[in-house]
Amino acid sequence: MVAATRKDEISAILKEQIRGFAHDLEMREVGVVVEVGDGIARVFGLGQALASEIVAFPGDVYGLVLNLEEESVGIALFGESEHVQEGDEVRRTGRVLETAVGESLLGRVVDPLGRPKDGKGEVTATEQRTAEVKAPGVVMRQPVNTPLQTGLKSIDALTPIGRGQRELIIGDRRTGKTAIALDTIINQKGEDVVCVYVAVAQKTSTTARVVDTLERHGAMDYTIVVVADANEPTPMQYLAPYAGCAMAEFFTYQGKDAFIVYDDLSKHAVAYREMSLLLRRPPGREAYPGDIFYTHSRLLERAVRLSDEHGGGSLTAFPIIETKANDITAYIPTNVISITDGQIYLEPDLFNQGFRPAINVGKSVSRVGGAAQIRAMSQIAGQLRLELSQYRELEAFAEFSADLDEESKSQLARGDRLMEILKQPQYATMPVEEQVLSLYIGVENHLAEVDVAEVKQFEEEWLRFLRGEHEEILAELRDKKEMTDDLRTRVEAAVAAFMERSGG
Repeated sequence: MVAATRKDEISAILKEQIRGFAHDLEMREVGVVVEVGDGIARVFGLGQALASEIVAFPGDVYGLVLNLEEESVGIALFGESEHVQEGDEVRRTGRVLETAVGESLLGRVVDPLGRPKDGKGEVTATEQRTAEVKAPGVVMRQPVNTPLQTGLKSIDALTPIGRGQRELIIGDRRTGKTAIALDTIINQKGEDVVCVYVAVAQKTSTTARVVDTLERHGAMDYTIVVVADANEPTPMQYLAPYAGCAMAEFFTYQGKDAFIVYDDLSKHAVAYREMSLLLRRPPGREAYPGDIFYTHSRLLERAVRLSDEHGGGSLTAFPIIETKANDITAYIPTNVISITDGQIYLEPDLFNQGFRPAINVGKSVSRVGGAAQIRAMSQIAGQLRLELSQYRELEAFAEFSADLDEESKSQLARGDRLMEILKQPQYATMPVEEQVLSLYIGVENHLAEVDVAEVKQFEEEWLRFLRGEHEEILAELRDKKEMTDDLRTRVEAAVAAFMERSGG
């Protein structure tokens, strides 16, 4: 009798437990590592994996699916490959690559996944954005017609940058490429432009110097620095520009203006080549994979000036390319030149002669042209461009001829003074109205009696004179952005008064 009772109790308990049993069936697709090394893993069994999907390895190591093959999947590892062993289980996450975005990243130094690298605590980003997205189509865009002032006379006058433009900075190492990018970021202070600086495979000390410079000039308040150092895994170096672009796009699609620097895409191409060769993709010219052009075009096409219906925001891009021995006809330089809207070419000879920024105004061009200039600057720049082109021709001729007529000598002397006035030290950006009035005295030949060595001092004193006694001229030029006949007359009167005082 007791046994029967116990059976009934046990049966009732079991039935109760079966009724209360909650089971969640979870389907997981898992694969197995069949080969690993040099930051690349080959995995068998992930038949449904997506391109650019994130997969998880044991030990909190993640990877990015790059190759989809019949028998296996090629995965680039974000961590050290020593932590991944053959036979390890690999799980799909179902997520494509995302990075942290938002206002909380401003002023921070982060890696391509949005994790902090500046020792200032966690980044409290609440939003994620896909690192790689399709570039906006033609219908979503509007023409580039609003200037993005760099604060550098030789660029704002001769190769103007518009908001939404892609302007390549190209030159040999140590010719001042990064300096131009930093000056442009510093010049955005108070302009309501969010800046992103992406350092790809740079030395840690170089990146630290860049961050220190931005902090000293108060530019970090509106800047995000994305870093994938030279000692980072190659996939992180490859992802850095796309992640930085996603961080900038967050602001663009909110209707704001953003500016991004990719420093530099030569190293990015090398990182992609390394990954492709390890994934056994067929090599092409200079061992780069066949899709290297697409790798950069899909990144740079994301630079945009959105139409008003889509918020009117903009993303301006400064890709940087390092050449070897001035060879701009090499594979990667020609690829990027064909994608961008112009290039700023920096020449080592000019740099070594002390001409800073060392811009070769003959080889530099902006395909947006005067559309991205204020009216006052276009009025001056047209004449300046003509004078400099004549000067270059005459200078080349003068090398082979000792006997020059007086008119040619006069034109050469005038060109020397114009080149001198285009010089500008680093971190000394200039408001556009001061640039116009500085170039004005050169173009209108008011420097004819000034010795070439004294041109810079003359320019400084002229601008100081304007700020002190003719602030109304600067204010009118700043507001109206045009050199009217009345304003030109007043400027001429100011020049005459300044020359008289200087002569006295």
